[in-house]
Amino acid sequence: MIKKTPRILVIGTGDTKSDELSFMRECIEGAGGIVVMMDVSVLNDPKFTPDYSKHDVAAAARTTIDAVIKSGDENSAMALMAEGASKLARQLCDEGKIDGTIILGGTLGTDLALDVAAALPLGVPKFVVSTVSFSHLIPPDRISTDLMMILWAGGLFGLNSICKSSLSQACGAVVGAARASMKPQSARPIIGMTSLSILKCMWFVKPELEKRGYELAVFHATGMGGRAFESVAAQKGFAAVMDFCLQEVVNHENDVLATSAGRDRLENAGRAGIPQIIAPGAIDMVDLPSWLPVPERFSNRPYHAHNRLIGSITTDPEGRRKTARTIAHKLERAQGPVAFILPAGGIQEWDQPGEPLHDPEGLQAFMDSMRLSIKPPVEFHEIPDHINSPAFAAKALEVFDAWVADDIVPAGVK
Repeated sequence: MIKKTPRILVIGTGDTKSDELSFMRECIEGAGGIVVMMDVSVLNDPKFTPDYSKHDVAAAARTTIDAVIKSGDENSAMALMAEGASKLARQLCDEGKIDGTIILGGTLGTDLALDVAAALPLGVPKFVVSTVSFSHLIPPDRISTDLMMILWAGGLFGLNSICKSSLSQACGAVVGAARASMKPQSARPIIGMTSLSILKCMWFVKPELEKRGYELAVFHATGMGGRAFESVAAQKGFAAVMDFCLQEVVNHENDVLATSAGRDRLENAGRAGIPQIIAPGAIDMVDLPSWLPVPERFSNRPYHAHNRLIGSITTDPEGRRKTARTIAHKLERAQGPVAFILPAGGIQEWDQPGEPLHDPEGLQAFMDSMRLSIKPPVEFHEIPDHINSPAFAAKALEVFDAWVADDIVPAGVK
Protein backbone atom coordinates (compact mmCIF):
# COMPACT_ATOMS: atom_id res chain seq x y z
CA MET A 1 0.00 0.00 0.00
CA ILE A 2 1.47 3.37 -1.03
CA LYS A 3 1.87 5.81 1.86
CA LYS A 4 0.98 9.35 0.73
CA THR A 5 2.62 11.18 3.66
CA PRO A 6 5.39 8.98 5.07
CA ARG A 7 6.86 9.97 8.42
CA ILE A 8 10.64 10.20 8.23
CA LEU A 9 12.81 10.14 11.34
CA VAL A 10 15.71 12.55 10.77
CA ILE A 11 18.66 12.08 13.14
CA GLY A 12 21.73 14.26 13.55
CA THR A 13 23.75 16.43 15.90
CA GLY A 14 21.73 19.63 15.84
CA ASP A 15 24.36 21.67 17.67
CA THR A 16 26.88 21.33 14.82
CA LYS A 17 24.61 20.54 11.85
CA SER A 18 21.52 22.62 12.48
CA ASP A 19 21.56 24.26 9.04
CA GLU A 20 21.98 20.91 7.26
CA LEU A 21 19.18 19.25 9.26
CA SER A 22 16.87 22.20 8.64
CA PHE A 23 17.60 21.96 4.91
CA MET A 24 16.79 18.25 5.03
CA ARG A 25 13.49 19.05 6.72
CA GLU A 26 12.64 21.38 3.83
CA CYS A 27 13.57 18.72 1.25
CA ILE A 28 11.53 15.98 2.93
CA GLU A 29 8.48 18.18 3.40
CA GLY A 30 8.83 19.40 -0.18
CA ALA A 31 8.77 15.77 -1.33
CA GLY A 32 5.57 15.16 0.59
CA GLY A 33 6.92 13.65 3.78
CA ILE A 34 6.49 14.48 7.46
CA VAL A 35 9.64 15.05 9.50
CA VAL A 36 10.20 13.63 12.97
CA MET A 37 13.44 15.21 14.23
CA MET A 38 15.76 13.54 16.75
CA ASP A 39 18.73 15.49 18.11
CA VAL A 40 21.75 13.47 19.25
CA SER A 41 23.93 16.42 20.24
CA VAL A 42 25.91 16.17 23.46
CA LEU A 43 27.49 19.52 24.36
CA ASN A 44 25.16 22.21 22.99
CA ASP A 45 21.59 22.72 21.79
CA PRO A 46 20.32 23.02 18.19
CA LYS A 47 18.81 26.16 16.71
CA PHE A 48 15.54 24.30 16.17
CA THR A 49 13.22 22.46 18.59
CA PRO A 50 13.47 18.72 17.93
CA ASP A 51 10.61 16.28 18.43
CA TYR A 52 13.00 14.16 20.49
CA SER A 53 15.75 16.02 22.33
CA LYS A 54 19.18 14.89 23.41
CA HIS A 55 17.70 14.46 26.90
CA ASP A 56 15.10 12.03 25.50
CA VAL A 57 17.87 10.11 23.75
CA ALA A 58 20.01 9.91 26.88
CA ALA A 59 17.00 8.79 28.93
CA ALA A 60 16.36 5.97 26.46
CA ALA A 61 19.87 4.76 27.28
CA ARG A 62 19.01 4.96 31.00
CA THR A 63 21.34 7.88 31.61
CA THR A 64 21.51 11.69 31.47
CA ILE A 65 23.33 14.16 29.24
CA ASP A 66 25.50 15.20 32.20
CA ALA A 67 26.53 11.57 32.67
CA VAL A 68 27.16 11.21 28.94
CA ILE A 69 29.46 14.25 28.99
CA LYS A 70 31.35 12.86 31.99
CA SER A 71 31.60 9.35 30.49
CA GLY A 72 35.14 9.82 29.21
CA ASP A 73 35.54 11.15 25.67
CA GLU A 74 33.69 11.63 22.40
CA ASN A 75 33.78 7.89 21.69
CA SER A 76 32.10 6.84 24.94
CA ALA A 77 29.65 9.74 24.74
CA MET A 78 28.50 8.92 21.24
CA ALA A 79 28.25 5.21 22.08
CA LEU A 80 25.76 6.07 24.82
CA MET A 81 23.82 8.33 22.47
CA ALA A 82 23.83 5.55 19.87
CA GLU A 83 22.31 3.19 22.41
CA GLY A 84 19.58 5.67 23.27
CA ALA A 85 18.88 6.65 19.66
CA SER A 86 18.63 2.99 18.62
CA LYS A 87 16.16 2.12 21.37
CA LEU A 88 14.09 5.22 20.80
CA ALA A 89 14.00 4.71 17.02
CA ARG A 90 12.89 1.09 17.45
CA GLN A 91 10.19 2.17 19.88
CA LEU A 92 8.87 4.75 17.42
CA CYS A 93 8.91 2.13 14.67
CA ASP A 94 7.07 -0.46 16.78
CA GLU A 95 4.47 2.14 17.72
CA GLY A 96 3.90 2.98 14.05
CA LYS A 97 5.11 6.58 14.43
CA ILE A 98 7.76 6.47 11.68
CA ASP A 99 7.95 4.91 8.21
CA GLY A 100 11.67 5.38 7.53
CA THR A 101 14.80 7.10 8.78
CA ILE A 102 17.65 9.20 7.45
CA ILE A 103 20.75 9.89 9.51
CA LEU A 104 23.46 12.47 8.87
CA GLY A 105 27.03 12.36 10.11
CA GLY A 106 30.78 12.20 9.82
CA THR A 107 32.56 9.25 11.40
CA LEU A 108 30.97 9.82 14.82
CA GLY A 109 27.52 10.23 13.34
CA THR A 110 28.00 7.24 11.05
CA ASP A 111 29.01 5.09 13.99
CA LEU A 112 25.70 6.01 15.65
CA ALA A 113 23.77 5.67 12.39
CA LEU A 114 24.87 2.07 11.87
CA ASP A 115 23.52 1.10 15.30
CA VAL A 116 20.20 2.85 14.67
CA ALA A 117 19.79 1.19 11.27
CA ALA A 118 20.60 -2.23 12.73
CA ALA A 119 17.91 -1.74 15.38
CA LEU A 120 15.16 -1.27 12.78
CA PRO A 121 13.55 -4.28 11.07
CA LEU A 122 13.85 -5.27 7.44
CA GLY A 123 11.44 -3.29 5.28
CA VAL A 124 11.83 0.02 7.13
CA PRO A 125 13.86 2.30 4.79
CA LYS A 126 17.19 3.32 6.32
CA PHE A 127 19.32 5.98 4.65
CA VAL A 128 22.71 7.21 5.90
CA VAL A 129 24.33 10.36 4.53
CA SER A 130 27.96 10.06 5.57
CA THR A 131 31.44 11.38 4.85
CA VAL A 132 32.62 7.74 4.87
CA SER A 133 29.87 6.06 2.85
CA PHE A 134 31.09 2.87 1.12
CA SER A 135 34.43 3.12 2.95
CA HIS A 136 36.36 0.05 4.12
CA LEU A 137 36.27 1.70 7.55
CA ILE A 138 32.78 0.27 7.86
CA PRO A 139 32.90 -3.44 8.79
CA PRO A 140 30.37 -5.66 7.01
CA ASP A 141 28.82 -6.94 10.22
CA ARG A 142 27.65 -3.42 11.08
CA ILE A 143 25.75 -2.87 7.83
CA SER A 144 22.06 -3.67 8.24
CA THR A 145 20.21 -5.75 5.70
CA ASP A 146 18.58 -3.00 3.62
CA LEU A 147 20.79 -0.02 4.44
CA MET A 148 21.14 2.67 1.76
CA MET A 149 24.02 5.16 1.77
CA ILE A 150 25.17 8.22 -0.13
CA LEU A 151 28.44 10.08 0.21
CA TRP A 152 28.05 13.44 1.92
CA ALA A 153 30.28 15.20 -0.57
CA GLY A 154 31.58 18.62 0.41
CA GLY A 155 29.56 18.63 3.61
CA LEU A 156 32.05 18.68 6.47
CA PHE A 157 31.45 22.32 7.34
CA GLY A 158 28.35 24.24 6.30
CA LEU A 159 25.90 24.16 3.42
CA ASN A 160 26.99 24.63 -0.19
CA SER A 161 25.64 23.68 -3.60
CA ILE A 162 27.62 20.42 -3.71
CA CYS A 163 26.48 19.05 -0.37
CA LYS A 164 22.92 20.24 -1.02
CA SER A 165 22.91 17.96 -4.05
CA SER A 166 23.75 14.95 -1.87
CA LEU A 167 21.31 15.88 0.87
CA SER A 168 18.42 16.55 -1.50
CA GLN A 169 18.95 13.24 -3.32
CA ALA A 170 19.02 11.37 -0.03
CA CYS A 171 15.87 13.06 1.26
CA GLY A 172 14.00 12.35 -1.95
CA ALA A 173 15.18 8.75 -1.88
CA VAL A 174 14.06 8.04 1.67
CA VAL A 175 10.63 9.62 1.10
CA GLY A 176 10.17 7.59 -2.07
CA ALA A 177 11.34 4.39 -0.39
CA ALA A 178 9.03 4.93 2.58
CA ARG A 179 6.10 5.49 0.23
CA ALA A 180 6.72 2.37 -1.80
CA SER A 181 8.36 -0.05 0.65
CA MET A 182 6.84 -3.47 1.20
CA LYS A 183 7.72 -5.26 4.43
CA PRO A 184 8.57 -8.95 3.96
CA GLN A 185 5.27 -10.71 4.44
CA SER A 186 4.36 -13.99 2.80
CA ALA A 187 1.32 -16.20 2.91
CA ARG A 188 3.69 -19.16 2.67
CA PRO A 189 6.47 -20.14 5.10
CA ILE A 190 9.82 -18.72 3.98
CA ILE A 191 12.88 -20.96 3.67
CA GLY A 192 16.22 -19.16 3.75
CA MET A 193 19.06 -20.53 1.64
CA THR A 194 22.66 -19.46 1.06
CA SER A 195 24.41 -20.20 -2.22
CA LEU A 196 26.82 -19.01 -4.91
CA SER A 197 26.75 -19.19 -8.69
CA ILE A 198 29.15 -22.18 -8.43
CA LEU A 199 26.60 -24.08 -6.32
CA LYS A 200 23.69 -25.54 -8.28
CA CYS A 201 21.51 -27.02 -5.53
CA MET A 202 19.13 -24.05 -5.61
CA TRP A 203 18.18 -24.98 -9.18
CA PHE A 204 16.84 -28.35 -8.05
CA VAL A 205 15.43 -27.36 -4.65
CA LYS A 206 13.51 -24.17 -5.46
CA PRO A 207 10.79 -25.69 -7.69
CA GLU A 208 10.34 -28.59 -5.28
CA LEU A 209 9.86 -26.31 -2.27
CA GLU A 210 7.40 -24.20 -4.22
CA LYS A 211 5.40 -27.34 -5.08
CA ARG A 212 5.27 -28.05 -1.36
CA GLY A 213 3.86 -24.60 -0.58
CA TYR A 214 6.97 -22.71 0.53
CA GLU A 215 8.73 -19.54 -0.58
CA LEU A 216 12.49 -19.77 -1.05
CA ALA A 217 14.77 -16.76 -0.46
CA VAL A 218 18.34 -17.37 -1.70
CA PHE A 219 21.13 -15.18 -0.30
CA HIS A 220 24.34 -14.63 -2.28
CA ALA A 221 27.02 -15.63 0.21
CA THR A 222 29.71 -13.10 -0.69
CA GLY A 223 29.84 -11.29 2.64
CA MET A 224 26.92 -8.89 2.65
CA GLY A 225 24.53 -11.63 1.52
CA GLY A 226 25.45 -13.74 4.52
CA ARG A 227 25.09 -10.69 6.74
CA ALA A 228 21.54 -10.20 5.45
CA PHE A 229 20.80 -13.90 5.92
CA GLU A 230 21.97 -13.75 9.53
CA SER A 231 19.95 -10.60 10.18
CA VAL A 232 16.69 -12.16 8.97
CA ALA A 233 17.44 -15.35 10.91
CA ALA A 234 18.05 -13.34 14.09
CA GLN A 235 14.59 -11.79 13.65
CA LYS A 236 13.12 -15.31 13.22
CA GLY A 237 12.12 -14.51 9.65
CA PHE A 238 12.56 -18.09 8.36
CA ALA A 239 10.52 -21.24 8.95
CA ALA A 240 13.70 -23.23 8.25
CA VAL A 241 17.06 -22.66 6.61
CA MET A 242 19.11 -24.53 4.04
CA ASP A 243 22.51 -23.02 4.71
CA PHE A 244 24.41 -24.60 1.83
CA CYS A 245 27.28 -22.12 1.40
CA LEU A 246 29.52 -21.59 4.43
CA GLN A 247 32.35 -19.84 2.63
CA GLU A 248 31.89 -16.66 4.65
CA VAL A 249 32.88 -18.62 7.75
CA VAL A 250 36.22 -19.37 6.09
CA ASN A 251 36.63 -15.79 4.91
CA HIS A 252 36.20 -14.53 8.45
CA GLU A 253 38.49 -17.21 9.81
CA ASN A 254 41.18 -15.95 7.43
CA ASP A 255 40.66 -12.27 8.33
CA VAL A 256 39.35 -11.24 4.90
CA LEU A 257 37.15 -8.33 5.88
CA ALA A 258 35.80 -7.63 2.40
CA THR A 259 34.00 -10.99 2.13
CA SER A 260 33.34 -11.77 5.78
CA ALA A 261 29.75 -11.83 7.02
CA GLY A 262 30.87 -11.27 10.61
CA ARG A 263 31.88 -13.49 13.50
CA ASP A 264 28.30 -14.69 14.08
CA ARG A 265 27.90 -16.29 10.65
CA LEU A 266 26.22 -19.71 11.06
CA GLU A 267 24.95 -18.83 14.53
CA ASN A 268 21.76 -16.78 14.43
CA ALA A 269 19.37 -19.41 13.07
CA GLY A 270 20.62 -21.82 15.72
CA ARG A 271 20.30 -19.20 18.44
CA ALA A 272 16.71 -18.52 17.32
CA GLY A 273 15.84 -22.24 17.32
CA ILE A 274 15.16 -22.31 13.57
CA PRO A 275 15.53 -25.79 11.99
CA GLN A 276 18.74 -25.91 9.94
CA ILE A 277 19.85 -28.15 7.09
CA ILE A 278 23.54 -27.42 6.59
CA ALA A 279 26.06 -28.29 3.88
CA PRO A 280 29.69 -27.13 3.51
CA GLY A 281 29.42 -25.48 0.12
CA ALA A 282 32.64 -23.71 -0.98
CA ILE A 283 34.37 -23.94 2.41
CA ASP A 284 37.62 -24.82 0.62
CA MET A 285 37.94 -21.28 -0.77
CA VAL A 286 38.77 -17.85 0.56
CA ASP A 287 37.40 -14.98 -1.52
CA LEU A 288 39.68 -11.98 -2.04
CA PRO A 289 39.26 -8.68 -3.88
CA SER A 290 40.75 -9.47 -7.30
CA TRP A 291 41.81 -5.84 -7.73
CA LEU A 292 44.34 -6.21 -4.90
CA PRO A 293 47.54 -8.31 -4.84
CA VAL A 294 47.12 -11.78 -3.34
CA PRO A 295 48.41 -11.63 0.27
CA GLU A 296 51.80 -13.22 0.81
CA ARG A 297 50.40 -15.92 3.09
CA PHE A 298 48.29 -17.24 0.19
CA SER A 299 50.92 -16.85 -2.54
CA ASN A 300 51.61 -20.60 -2.88
CA ARG A 301 47.94 -21.61 -3.11
CA PRO A 302 45.90 -22.14 -6.31
CA TYR A 303 44.05 -18.96 -7.32
CA HIS A 304 41.14 -18.29 -9.67
CA ALA A 305 39.88 -14.80 -10.58
CA HIS A 306 36.11 -15.01 -10.94
CA ASN A 307 35.85 -11.46 -12.29
CA ARG A 308 37.45 -8.02 -11.77
CA LEU A 309 35.92 -7.77 -8.30
CA ILE A 310 36.50 -11.13 -6.68
CA GLY A 311 38.89 -14.07 -6.87
CA SER A 312 39.34 -17.25 -4.84
CA ILE A 313 42.27 -19.15 -3.35
CA THR A 314 42.10 -22.60 -1.81
CA THR A 315 42.97 -23.23 1.82
CA ASP A 316 45.50 -25.92 2.71
CA PRO A 317 44.59 -29.22 4.43
CA GLU A 318 45.22 -27.92 7.94
CA GLY A 319 43.11 -24.85 7.25
CA ARG A 320 40.25 -27.08 6.17
CA ARG A 321 40.54 -29.20 9.30
CA LYS A 322 40.28 -26.02 11.35
CA THR A 323 37.21 -24.95 9.39
CA ALA A 324 35.55 -28.32 10.02
CA ARG A 325 36.03 -27.87 13.76
CA THR A 326 34.68 -24.32 13.61
CA ILE A 327 31.54 -25.44 11.77
CA ALA A 328 30.91 -28.26 14.25
CA HIS A 329 31.41 -25.94 17.22
CA LYS A 330 28.90 -23.43 15.87
CA LEU A 331 26.30 -26.13 15.14
CA GLU A 332 26.58 -27.85 18.50
CA ARG A 333 25.35 -24.66 20.19
CA ALA A 334 22.11 -24.49 18.18
CA GLN A 335 18.86 -24.35 20.12
CA GLY A 336 16.91 -26.06 17.34
CA PRO A 337 17.25 -29.16 15.17
CA VAL A 338 20.27 -29.37 12.86
CA ALA A 339 21.06 -31.79 10.03
CA PHE A 340 24.48 -31.71 8.38
CA ILE A 341 24.88 -33.19 4.88
CA LEU A 342 28.41 -34.09 3.77
CA PRO A 343 28.71 -34.45 -0.03
CA ALA A 344 31.91 -36.51 -0.28
CA GLY A 345 32.11 -36.01 -4.05
CA GLY A 346 32.96 -32.31 -3.78
CA ILE A 347 31.67 -28.99 -2.49
CA GLN A 348 31.82 -26.46 -5.34
CA GLU A 349 32.05 -26.33 -9.12
CA TRP A 350 35.78 -25.55 -9.38
CA ASP A 351 36.96 -28.43 -7.15
CA GLN A 352 36.29 -31.10 -9.76
CA PRO A 353 39.01 -32.75 -11.91
CA GLY A 354 40.27 -30.38 -14.58
CA GLU A 355 38.98 -27.29 -12.78
CA PRO A 356 41.35 -24.60 -11.39
CA LEU A 357 40.81 -25.35 -7.70
CA HIS A 358 40.87 -29.16 -7.81
CA ASP A 359 42.63 -30.39 -4.64
CA PRO A 360 41.83 -34.02 -3.65
CA GLU A 361 44.20 -33.96 -0.67
CA GLY A 362 42.63 -30.85 0.83
CA LEU A 363 39.11 -32.12 0.19
CA GLN A 364 39.91 -35.43 1.88
CA ALA A 365 41.35 -33.64 4.90
CA PHE A 366 38.14 -31.69 5.30
CA MET A 367 35.91 -34.73 4.85
CA ASP A 368 37.82 -36.76 7.43
CA SER A 369 37.77 -33.94 9.95
CA MET A 370 34.09 -33.24 9.40
CA ARG A 371 33.20 -36.89 10.04
CA LEU A 372 35.04 -36.72 13.35
CA SER A 373 33.72 -33.33 14.40
CA ILE A 374 29.95 -33.62 13.98
CA LYS A 375 28.36 -35.11 17.09
CA PRO A 376 24.77 -35.79 18.18
CA PRO A 377 22.27 -34.26 18.55
CA VAL A 378 23.29 -32.86 15.13
CA GLU A 379 22.10 -35.31 12.49
CA PHE A 380 24.89 -36.44 10.19
CA HIS A 381 24.17 -37.51 6.62
CA GLU A 382 26.89 -38.44 4.15
CA ILE A 383 26.38 -39.03 0.44
CA PRO A 384 29.04 -40.03 -2.12
CA ASP A 385 27.87 -37.39 -4.60
CA HIS A 386 28.97 -33.84 -5.45
CA ILE A 387 27.04 -30.93 -3.91
CA ASN A 388 25.95 -29.86 -7.41
CA SER A 389 24.31 -33.21 -8.16
CA PRO A 390 20.57 -33.93 -8.10
CA ALA A 391 21.37 -36.55 -5.44
CA PHE A 392 22.43 -33.85 -3.00
CA ALA A 393 19.22 -31.90 -3.55
CA ALA A 394 17.22 -35.10 -3.11
CA LYS A 395 18.91 -35.78 0.23
CA ALA A 396 18.22 -32.22 1.43
CA LEU A 397 14.56 -32.54 0.47
CA GLU A 398 14.38 -35.96 2.13
CA VAL A 399 15.52 -34.44 5.43
CA PHE A 400 13.20 -31.48 4.98
CA ASP A 401 10.16 -33.65 4.24
CA ALA A 402 10.87 -35.80 7.29
CA TRP A 403 10.94 -32.69 9.46
CA VAL A 404 7.65 -31.49 7.99
CA ALA A 405 6.10 -34.90 8.70
CA ASP A 406 7.35 -34.66 12.30
CA ASP A 407 6.02 -31.07 12.70
CA ILE A 408 9.55 -29.72 13.14
CA VAL A 409 8.99 -27.48 10.11
CA PRO A 410 5.53 -25.98 9.55
CA ALA A 411 3.60 -27.36 6.61
CA GLY A 412 3.56 -25.35 3.39
CA VAL A 413 0.54 -23.39 2.17
CA LYS A 414 -0.66 -24.41 -1.26
